[in-house]
Amino acid sequence: MKTRKIPMRMCVGCREMREKKALLRIVKNADGVICFDRTGKVSGRGAYVCRSRECLEKAVRQHQLERALETKIDETVYQQLMEEIDGD
Repeated sequence: MKTRKIPMRMCVGCREMREKKALLRIVKNADGVICFDRTGKVSGRGAYVCRSRECLEKAVRQHQLERALETKIDETVYQQLMEEIDGD
């Protein structure tokens, strides 16, 4: 029996490799709109962050999400991510 390879992604906050499903995905679509991707299948440039407040705060403080998505990110997107983390 063949086992499937688990997709791994790097958190932009702590820079650790983790399973894709364990991370939150933020996407910049073709129109340049930044949104939170719950499904992990939205097309566009994606960046991943752990489901921890510390990682998100570090990514924001060091502008890692903006660097990964190559654009300025609005404060409302950060608020959405914080709410998602607090909801877990």
